[in-house]
Amino acid sequence: MPSVQSLTRALDLLDHLADAGGRATLSELAAASGLPAASVHRLLATLVVQGHVRREAGRRYALGPRLVRLGDVAGHVLGEGVGPVLRELVATTGESANLAGLDGDAAVYLAQASSPHPMRMFTEVGRRVPLHATGVGKALLAAMSPDDVEAALVRTGMPARTPATLTDAGRLRAELDVARTRGWVLDEGEQEVGVRCVAAPVPGAPTPCAVSVSGPAARFGPGEAADAGPAVVAAAARLGEELAGLPDEELR
Repeated sequence: MPSVQSLTRALDLLDHLADAGGRATLSELAAASGLPAASVHRLLATLVVQGHVRREAGRRYALGPRLVRLGDVAGHVLGEGVGPVLRELVATTGESANLAGLDGDAAVYLAQASSPHPMRMFTEVGRRVPLHATGVGKALLAAMSPDDVEAALVRTGMPARTPATLTDAGRLRAELDVARTRGWVLDEGEQEVGVRCVAAPVPGAPTPCAVSVSGPAARFGPGEAADAGPAVVAAAARLGEELAGLPDEELR
């Protein structure tokens, strides 16, 4: 189905605002979008009238209050399907469970069920994280073709987030080969020091997704992580069935 160009551009501007932390100037949005400043100004004016964007002092624009309601409703609809699966995964593993989706060349967290432990991993829904340095990101890469993996790594590079981050493409490719065989990947403190994560791609989702469990490395050790792997793969299969009926717009 053909898209409406002006609508596509307006939605892209909202994404650019989110990528900028929720606030940006007109010139910054023009640079990020590649559109003429006059076109960006017209689109922003419409978004301001609708309440999706608000104008602040200093010629800055910010995400507007109307998006809060949309986000709450979208989160509720998504949570109805995936929440029970994530909570069951928490009950099985004892650690926090997450659902993330592919957003350009990054992973974005869509839902989480928290561990009952006082010390647990918390991830903000909507947070974007790199593909090469996270469990969910590597699971998404494992579901891609080798050519698509290479293209993504060329675009993003492999910057180190911690001393454990994989920054060598050959090592990452080897790890992805192992993951494709056993069904799950391991993040050994590659995004956050002291955190271990197990993740698996979600088969059948309308847009690429991954599910993970993560916990403090002191409690969620290598043995616990290996034991959790099959449970994460099983949860991913169930989530695939739940998400298969959703349009991909609800996972973006």
